[in-house]
Amino acid sequence: MRTLRQWGSALFTRSGIVFMQALAAVPLPAVRGIGIALGWFLYLVVGSRRRVVDANLLLCFPEQTVQQRRGLAQQTFIYFAQAWLDRSWLWHAPPEIVRRRLKLTGAEVLEGEQPVVIFAPHFVGMDAGWTALTQQVQRAFTTIYTDQANRMLDRWILRGRRRFAATPGGGARLFGRIEGVQPILSALKSGQPLYLLPDMNFGPQESVFVPFYGVSAATVPSLSRFARLSRARVVPVITRMTGGGYDVQVLPAWENFPTGDLLADTALMNQRLEGYINAQPAQYYWVHKRFKSRPEGEAPVY
Repeated sequence: MRTLRQWGSALFTRSGIVFMQALAAVPLPAVRGIGIALGWFLYLVVGSRRRVVDANLLLCFPEQTVQQRRGLAQQTFIYFAQAWLDRSWLWHAPPEIVRRRLKLTGAEVLEGEQPVVIFAPHFVGMDAGWTALTQQVQRAFTTIYTDQANRMLDRWILRGRRRFAATPGGGARLFGRIEGVQPILSALKSGQPLYLLPDMNFGPQESVFVPFYGVSAATVPSLSRFARLSRARVVPVITRMTGGGYDVQVLPAWENFPTGDLLADTALMNQRLEGYINAQPAQYYWVHKRFKSRPEGEAPVY
């Protein structure tokens, strides 16, 4: 039997989903305006996450002034909130509206049936990038999904990310982390590109320590590993939030990657990631505890 707390949680989640469904019909400028207000609210109220962002920015941009980093942190919260609200129209607006707001360029790099691992860094538009590819490119894409503890929220997110699974000639397939790597590799080898977001800290057991903005960071070496095991090309996809939606840019495949050196490959991934971030620093996912795991003997960051 559900407790009163469980009923309250379910009601809150259902109300949030209904709100997002309704928000899909609201003009984009108004959605973004609500996002500005929500971003400021989160910045002022959620102190624990603000301190995470502040610590990340201090480590990565020590040359900036306190005022510059504060402004960057505030803009980060605004972009984060706007991107979350944008999932309303990404997942519920008519397909023609979604296509009009997602400007995809460079997709010819993905043509053919050769195995491809897509390096999709954690910019706030990561769901927009995935939606653009699965809607507009005639290939069946795959990605890796982490289950949410809230089952109702989990079902809503999965439906949203599978929205264009029935696209003629294309589609979307999500693998749970608990399924392991074998089905992912099988799909890769069969010509289904993998939309991979490896720039996170999943603990030292699954990571190697390599520099990120000059700071040792536990980094999942899956980009190099998946590319090597499937003999796939690595293609970066960078998504940028704009006033009219998102620009999703498919960049040329990396040359001479992967190598036989997992550590060197992962360090190179972080190095190139820094260049992508520097072009739009406020849109990176600084709310993540990127430096939570520390090498032995180093003090905690957060």
